[in-house]
Amino acid sequence: MFSPGHSGANAYARVGVETGVMGASPHRLIVMLYQGARQAIAQARMHLQQANVPGRGEAIGKAIQIVESGLQQSLNLEVGGEIAQRLNALYSYMSRRLLEANIKESEAMLVEVDGLLATLEEAWIGIAPEIARMAAQPAAESMR
Repeated sequence: MFSPGHSGANAYARVGVETGVMGASPHRLIVMLYQGARQAIAQARMHLQQANVPGRGEAIGKAIQIVESGLQQSLNLEVGGEIAQRLNALYSYMSRRLLEANIKESEAMLVEVDGLLATLEEAWIGIAPEIARMAAQPAAESMR
C-alpha cells in the first residue's frame, strides 16, 4: 500500500499519536477525537471530489468509528443527565448522516456533520479553563 520510503514516516507519526494519547487528560482525549473525526471527514470530501470511492468509504468509516466508538462511548448516560442524552442522540444522528453521505455521495452532508463536530469541539475547548480549575481544586484541598 505504501512505498518503503513512507514506512518510517508512518511509524514516526503513529508513535507521535500514541504518545499524545498516553499523556493526554480525559478532556484532551475528547478534543483529539473531535479533531480525528473532522480530519477523516476532510479526507472523505477530498476522496469524494476525486471520485475515489474506496478512499471515501474508508474515510467515512473512520469518522463513523470515531463518533460511535470514541465520542458516543465516552458518554456517561447515567451521570450526564440531559446533556449526555442529547449528545448521544446527536452522535447517532451524525453517524446516520455520514452513512447517508457515503451512499448518496453528498458533500453537503459531510459539511453538515463537520460543522456539528466543529461547534462541539469549540465548546469543548472553551470549557478547558473550568476543567483545569476543577482538577486543581481537589489537589489544593488535599494539601491543607
